[in-house]
Order: sequence, then C-alpha cells, then structure tokens
Amino acid sequence: MTKLDLIGIWKSYADVLWESGQHKETCKGYIFEIQDIVESHGLDRFDNRLLDAITSTLRAKGNRNSTINRKMASLSKLLRKHQRNGGIDRLPDFTKLPEKNGRIRFLSWDEEAFLFACLGAIDANYEALAKFLVSTGARVGEALQLTWADISDGRATFWETKANTPRTVPLTQSAMDALQRQRGKSPTGPFTMVRYANFRNAWLRAKARAGLQKDPQVVPHILRHTCASRLAQNGVDIKRIQEFLGHKTLAMTLRYAHLAPRHLDVCAEALNAFEARQSGAERRVAHH
Repeated sequence: MTKLDLIGIWKSYADVLWESGQHKETCKGYIFEIQDIVESHGLDRFDNRLLDAITSTLRAKGNRNSTINRKMASLSKLLRKHQRNGGIDRLPDFTKLPEKNGRIRFLSWDEEAFLFACLGAIDANYEALAKFLVSTGARVGEALQLTWADISDGRATFWETKANTPRTVPLTQSAMDALQRQRGKSPTGPFTMVRYANFRNAWLRAKARAGLQKDPQVVPHILRHTCASRLAQNGVDIKRIQEFLGHKTLAMTLRYAHLAPRHLDVCAEALNAFEARQSGAERRVAHH
C-alpha cells in the first residue's frame, strides 16, 4: 500500500493555494491523475524516482512536454506547501522539460463564421460568449466571471486573471454587440449563466458539425490565439498585445511576433543602407 496520499494533501491545502474556478478544477484533475500513477507504481517516497515515473507514464499516454510541465507545476506547488508545513523534509528536483514552439493554430474568418453558427444553433449564449472571446482575447474563465458592473464606457475589466493582475481592455463593436444580446438574461453578468463544462460540450458538438473534429488544437482557447494573431497581423506592436492579453511575461507574447508583417522591415532597411554605403565607398576607391 502506497504511503503517498496526494489526494489527502490536496484536500489539506487546495483551498489555500488555489482560488475557486476552472483553473483549480484543472489542477485537481492533474493531482488525481498523478495519484493514480503513484499507486500503479507502488511508490512510497517524494523523490526523483517519483518524478521519473510520472514523466514516463504521462509521455506514454501521449502527453507533450508542455502538458507534463503544467501537471508537474501543480504537483510542485502542492508539495512546496506540504514541505513548508513540515509534511516532508525535502522536495524532489523538479526540472522543466524543454518545450517546442510549435505552430500556433488560429481560426480563419470562414472557420470562425461556420463554427460560431454551429454554436448558435445549440445555444445563443454560447455563440455570444465565443464572439466576445475572439474579440477581447479573454480567457473563458475571465469572461464567465465578468459582471455588468465590470463593463462601462466601452471597456471591460477582468479582475480574476491567471496573472493575478486585473486588466481593462477596450471593446470592439463585435464584443459590444455580443454583450448587448446578453442584456436581461442574467442580473449578475453577461455570461454568468454559462457553465464551463456545458460550453465545452457544446463546443465539441459544434466543432464536429463544422468539420473540425480531427483538429486537436481547435479548443476554446484557440479564440485567444486567434485574437492575438489578428492583432499581430494588423501591425499592433508586441508590447501592446502583451498588455491586451494580460500575459505575465513578454516571452509568452513573442509567440505571435512572426505573424507581424512589417515589424522587421526596419532590419532590411538598415541592411540596405549599409550595403549602399559600402557600394558607394568601393566605387569611390575604384575611381581613385
């Protein structure tokens, strides 16, 4: 019988470490999954052997390094708290696995229109939510917690964010239209009547109807990628995109830099100027 009770540790510290919401539920799923791995391997110590077993098992299940890193981050956070409270003497050596910067998938205009129409056929609230997300770059959880009081003067303020820093963004006409369609549906907020699990299930059904069921990257978070990609493609500088999306670090936003059509033009102009100066100098030497 294993001595490692991660679920018990979770119950002890989860409410302290994580605020209620979708992120907390996701982390809970990670810990419960890791507990299954611990039990299947008969592990009884929080050591590097434990981390190796978790990593190899998750990889065998098809998890990418980025996914393994997220799951390990939840475990690390939980065990650090457990150590500080005297539950264990030392932590294993958590090392972040290298992640590939793969192609960022975003929706084309036609894909968006078809997918949103399919969502609307299931529930108009889901279509309005999707339109709001793609126009603001908000995370699903941020939009679901938005209240009517958070919306004023053509702007929306997200208080509960992943970076733990509130941000206010200007609203496009499409976003304001989506909000207007939600008026009168809930006294608290435009999307507070939507449950994430129900939205996710509707998304999967709409995705299948739109013929996108074989694309694993077409998840609700793709709407945030789509918003960021369109900002970059239309010449918005990376720093502003970072602030708009609420990224904690600029490195997260730099994934979209290659989509900007003109931000590197100055490099070619500088090289052209250098080559022109060199050619001019060579011609002057030749004449002498």
